[in-house]
Amino acid sequence: MNSRVKKGRTSKPSPIRHGGLFISFEGIEGSGKSTQCQVLAQFLKDSGFRVIETREPGGTSIAEHIRDLFLQTKTTPGESLTPETEASLVFAARSQHVASLLLPALQNGEVVLCDRFSDSTLAYQGYGRGLNISKLQGYNRFITQGLTPDMTFLFDLPVQQGLARRRKGPNQNRIDQEALAFHARVRNGFLELARKYPRRITIINAHRSATAISHQIQTLMEPVLKRRLRNNKFQNSPR
Repeated sequence: MNSRVKKGRTSKPSPIRHGGLFISFEGIEGSGKSTQCQVLAQFLKDSGFRVIETREPGGTSIAEHIRDLFLQTKTTPGESLTPETEASLVFAARSQHVASLLLPALQNGEVVLCDRFSDSTLAYQGYGRGLNISKLQGYNRFITQGLTPDMTFLFDLPVQQGLARRRKGPNQNRIDQEALAFHARVRNGFLELARKYPRRITIINAHRSATAISHQIQTLMEPVLKRRLRNNKFQNSPR
């Protein structure tokens, strides 16, 4: 008789099946991703598609409160957020975002455009702050139930240029004020992720006019919309 006891296996959550289309926009500060997310959302709406536009951290009332804490510039003297606290706040906001907004929208067949998602956590808290990438990926799978964007547009440009754009604005947050070396690590992290996941992540040269970039994105979207939306399941009912 075999006396060995079989050890149980820790199962990973299976990727979520849904009828929608999930597109994320990633990039360093000042890369123009937020603007292009808005432009694509309007383009799709004008074309008759049902679109949800959201962001991370944030996207729901509770997640937006967590965002405020995450980005606050005022901290207690002598105390600042640790990298682990940063990651925990991001995951807490994402858990709420996924459960309350993303999954219901995707399961309802919506096109969801998200300004930042899990790649930003790996780039900022992983490559930028030095937290263990594998551990971040594992916890991200747990809180998202395996939800992954169908497509990701990564807006890339030199760090100095992006920060110069961002710091012209009136509302500077805690991340904007980080050192150049930190933002350089974040950019390199994004590019490394693009090399690892070339089928999902498309690098967009953000050192161009907004018009040229939006035209490229719309061109990249055409075959996806034809292939995924041929039965018009993401389109609004005729008015």
